[in-house]
Amino acid sequence: MENTTKADLLSMTEEEIVSFVSSELDLPAYRGAQIYSWTRKGAPIDGMTDLPASLRRTLKERTVYRLPVIVKRLTSKIDGTIKYLFELSDGERVESVFMKYEHGNTVCVSCQAGCRMGCRFCASTLKGKRRDLAPSEILGQIIAISADTGERVGGVVMMGIGEPLDNYDATVKFLRLVSEEKGPGIGLRHISVSTCGIVPGIMKLADEGLPVTLSVSLHASDDETRSSIMPINNKYNVENVLDACNYYFKKTGRRISFEYTLIAGKNDGEEDAVRLAKLLKSGVKSTCHVNLIRLNEVKETPFSGSAKARATAFCKKLNSLGVTATVRRRLGSDINASCGQLRLSASDGE
Repeated sequence: MENTTKADLLSMTEEEIVSFVSSELDLPAYRGAQIYSWTRKGAPIDGMTDLPASLRRTLKERTVYRLPVIVKRLTSKIDGTIKYLFELSDGERVESVFMKYEHGNTVCVSCQAGCRMGCRFCASTLKGKRRDLAPSEILGQIIAISADTGERVGGVVMMGIGEPLDNYDATVKFLRLVSEEKGPGIGLRHISVSTCGIVPGIMKLADEGLPVTLSVSLHASDDETRSSIMPINNKYNVENVLDACNYYFKKTGRRISFEYTLIAGKNDGEEDAVRLAKLLKSGVKSTCHVNLIRLNEVKETPFSGSAKARATAFCKKLNSLGVTATVRRRLGSDINASCGQLRLSASDGE
């Protein structure tokens, strides 16, 4: 986001907006509450009809308030999943996904424009990281989607483009903003924060007092395999990651979720399932859940996803060995709903 000394309204809590209006604009606190309410609805400044015209002019001059702009919207004919390509104020683009479940609607948000983690099977990282997103730009994805669909969002997964713990401060501020009762009001227990295994970030997040679900991208049961597809493993290996997970559970009491992308011939054999079960049963000091994902193939990478039967067998083996596992239902399979692909094709001019 552009460098500015202006107040970023969507990055501010209600208390911060009220304080800004009172101390900087010398206006009554109730004006701050009005502004806060309008911004969380995604209303344009000119649409804040109960504010005086003079105050609306002041807001335009002294604050930053921009929602991401929808560049492309793809709707699945199979299950109604909607994939969005958003453009930010400086022209950078990110993706979000709106998913409908029986228990409510969930949005997958991006936290960076691009990613520097270098996971070899992921489209998000192919052109590296461009920049971090501000809290407002993460929150704005949810507000824009809710306004576009006309539906309430009840859950969030931070599993879009970028590594949340590589943009730590913005991630934590976003979590506080999105869970404000007078704002989106999404309960922290309905939010998952994904990480490829940045150990110091996991430890720090555990101490924040935010009861979100930690979702760890494991994708292999041994260091050799994991390092070959996830460079982060060369810095924080499997043992380091599991130790951090145990600390997170100890501090929060929240069950850990492990993401495991099944890549044909790489990590999807019966021996991999046996090794993974042994690893988790011996190394994780809490109950955990393994979320198995059949790789959505990316043409720029050499990997292909496991066959459905192979994924089912892998899942059955884990469960037989006492590790709770499920195969993630593929939402939006007809619109390439895995993160990064829409942004990549747009940047290539497709």
